[in-house]
Amino acid sequence: MTARRWLVIIALLMPGLGLILALIGTVVYIAIAQSFGYFSFSGGSRFSTAFWSEVYGRNLFARSVRYSLYIGTVSAILSVALAYPLAIWLRKPFPGSMTIGAMLKAPMLVHGLVAAFLLLNIISYHGLLNQFMQGLGLWSGPHRLQNDRHGIAVLVLEVWKNLPFALLLLTGAVQGISDDVLDAARDMGAGAWDRFRKVIAPLSVSAMQAALVIIFIGALADFSFQTVVGPTNVQSLAQLMVFFKGRGDWHSAAVVGVSMMLLALIGSTLLAALTRLILKGRLK
Repeated sequence: MTARRWLVIIALLMPGLGLILALIGTVVYIAIAQSFGYFSFSGGSRFSTAFWSEVYGRNLFARSVRYSLYIGTVSAILSVALAYPLAIWLRKPFPGSMTIGAMLKAPMLVHGLVAAFLLLNIISYHGLLNQFMQGLGLWSGPHRLQNDRHGIAVLVLEVWKNLPFALLLLTGAVQGISDDVLDAARDMGAGAWDRFRKVIAPLSVSAMQAALVIIFIGALADFSFQTVVGPTNVQSLAQLMVFFKGRGDWHSAAVVGVSMMLLALIGSTLLAALTRLILKGRLK
């Protein structure tokens, strides 16, 4: 491609893409600069690494990192793992398949905060689940299910919310696989698991990686689910950032925000790379 064509393409993209990159770049720059002591709202601005040292020296921050990575990774893996069989099932149209697909994608239309409050009504101390279990005689009294220390309720909400997105990506990828390829694998004696492991997964790896990365980043930085049904013994990184901001400590909040961006970048890269390595290992 000639230099003139590159210039034309850049000129066409600049009005939209240039504005987006400029806005994102400005936000990232301010966050990084603020984490090093600039853009102070309470005094003079000067370069300092004290805020990084202070935040990284807290056990609270280390726990938040571990918890957020746990929620992001498990949510992404579970969402994709549950979406794959559904995508394969819906690969070929059958009576009612469009209705089923639409119902499975319905959570995309529900705001996350609304879903969190709905789940709260189900698992609360006097909620529907406790009443149902006591009505069956399985529990003698109500059990505390909300704000569990392992974040199970958060994982349930993350998977419920993100599974339709993963399904949307994987369905398109799986539908693009030729029937001839799958029939050839079946004729060679490959069972359902072998067809998935050696044919479907490798041919849809790009969609799998996209789903894993996007869900991981969203779950890592989630705030609404954590606030409503998250554990009380640990804070997510988003909650910790808001905590510092509420105290007027914008520099420490910026440190947490920049750390969250770095974790999202490094974590998503590792997740995508490990996915491809695992698939390559299975193909040998």
